[in-house]
Amino acid sequence: MTTTPVSQSRFLQRIQGVPTETTPVWLMRQAGRYMPEYRALRARHTLLEMIRQPELAAEVTLQPVSAFDLDAAIIFSDILPPLEGMGLELSFVKGEGPVIHNPVRTAGDIAALRVPDPHESMQGTLEAIRMVRPELDARGLPLIGFAGAPFTLACYAVEGGKSRYHENARILMLSEDALWDQLMTKLATTAGEFLLAQAEAGANVLNIFDTWVGELAPHHYEQRVLPYVRQMIDIAAGAGKPIILFGVGNGPLLEAMGSSGVDVIGVDWRIDLRIARRRLGPDLVLQGNLDPVALLAPWDVLRREIDAVLAQAKGDERFIFNLGHGVLPATPVDNVRRLIEYVHEAR
Repeated sequence: MTTTPVSQSRFLQRIQGVPTETTPVWLMRQAGRYMPEYRALRARHTLLEMIRQPELAAEVTLQPVSAFDLDAAIIFSDILPPLEGMGLELSFVKGEGPVIHNPVRTAGDIAALRVPDPHESMQGTLEAIRMVRPELDARGLPLIGFAGAPFTLACYAVEGGKSRYHENARILMLSEDALWDQLMTKLATTAGEFLLAQAEAGANVLNIFDTWVGELAPHHYEQRVLPYVRQMIDIAAGAGKPIILFGVGNGPLLEAMGSSGVDVIGVDWRIDLRIARRRLGPDLVLQGNLDPVALLAPWDVLRREIDAVLAQAKGDERFIFNLGHGVLPATPVDNVRRLIEYVHEAR
């Protein structure tokens, strides 16, 4: 059997504006706790071990593409480990999630942050990318590398972990222009150089995740966040790879995000794809946006929700199917399989 070259995969063809017979689909958190193979590995290792050890990260990356007919793989990692190279102490605490043990709160804290060399600070992830390339090449599948966006990274760095309103980070943003600029420039540079290194290691597409950006007013995003997203993109663009920008709750920010210089905008489930397309214009690729909760439902309900997304994207040759956020841990494996098959069969 002849394998389609990665460059001619449905995923990359769609990004380049080339019509494909079927709609490409991949899923945020497609490797995760809903899969028994993942849970078996996670029972023996901490999350950071699985991220740092390239053999483990490579194994998890390949689990979903071995189980399902996905159109892309995404390297197994997390947006927060690059902060360790900057001098922050990270752990994942059961029941709490990520914890930064030395959060950034003062001018001295920000001044002390380093901009690390990703080939040293994130060498495990880069090696995992190199390790999965032969298998993905054999399958004709592109690989997505990723990093967190500066604002979301700042939220974790300043708050020290999860926060309902991220008030410390947002007060810093609103009241300390020079410190905010210093912090965001370091974060944008760190994340951008990490994306560039992933592309050099073998990633075909680069994804920027901005989990908390939906909390911002549009004018705050445009004035105090978007310039640093562009800094990050300018660095990563040196690799010549397509770039995806996704934000949770990013409906009010679409025009600004669309002006950032990326190739693909991912949207969550709270906006109609037809409205998103009108606001973004015809040239950008649109990705989304099934509510992840729908994947927990019985098949007849899930199929109805998939149909609604496909109807909104009907005739759009610059559309990639995804969820509006990550796969939830309680998701039935069979629902993931049926979703992918159904999207591929739809016309």
